[in-house]
Amino acid sequence: MTLRSALPLNTLRTLDRVVTTALRVARRPREFVRVAGPEAASYLERMVSNEVETLDLDGACEALLLTAKGRVIAPLVAWRRGPEDFLLLTEPGLGGRVIAELRRSRFATKAEIEPEAHESWLVLGGREGIPNRDYGVEAVEVLDAPPSDGAVPVDDGELEVLRIRARTPRAGRELDDRVLPAEAGLDERAISFTKGCYPGQEPVARLHYRGRANRGLRVLELEGDDLPEYDSELVLDGKGVGRVTSAAHDGDRVVALGYVRSEVQLDADLRCGGRRVRQA
Repeated sequence: MTLRSALPLNTLRTLDRVVTTALRVARRPREFVRVAGPEAASYLERMVSNEVETLDLDGACEALLLTAKGRVIAPLVAWRRGPEDFLLLTEPGLGGRVIAELRRSRFATKAEIEPEAHESWLVLGGREGIPNRDYGVEAVEVLDAPPSDGAVPVDDGELEVLRIRARTPRAGRELDDRVLPAEAGLDERAISFTKGCYPGQEPVARLHYRGRANRGLRVLELEGDDLPEYDSELVLDGKGVGRVTSAAHDGDRVVALGYVRSEVQLDADLRCGGRRVRQA
């Protein structure tokens, strides 16, 4: 069986439309933080988990702002829109926390840290814009002016299914102060293990080089039609081994994201409130 033949019809239709028809667009709720000045690049390099100082003009990368213990404060996209001008894209409700953390450690650094107001649009199939890999298909984000030449809107339900299938964590669901980056799979996309020091680097590097996370984020399919509640327990042989963080309808299936203990095999007979759970 191929990967394509195993996907639900709704997901196949989504992927086909992305490939074969006009661009598809959706609003992408965001908050924005400007970091600009002669020392903006070097300051961000010291503060976030990925390499931003070496970004080309108009280049972008995913990064994390972490606590000293390696917990996620905010996921970021850092976009270098000028030699001394960076725009940080983060999740709704996190812009103020990002500003507070960056200002608190700034001291005499020559960098302005201010909020900015924009509208962000996700363009599935687009190539001109800030790259976005959250949905498992080629996509970009564009600010303030969505494509208008025949672009087709994407509904929120379809977008959520794509996010879940792509195993992309979201702030307030998969990401909170209980979660380490490696548990959410963010060490694969938002962390450089060759750059200099930043807050949280030591516990992140120690886990990467000397051990493994006790749990990991996995894609799940649940029998039945009802969506499980947030933090619903996942059970194996009567013992709790994880929790559900997001869920959505994908055709006649319920797909979900959840944290599962690392020792649990992919073919294990998981249950959630008595319902059978298959790990994708």
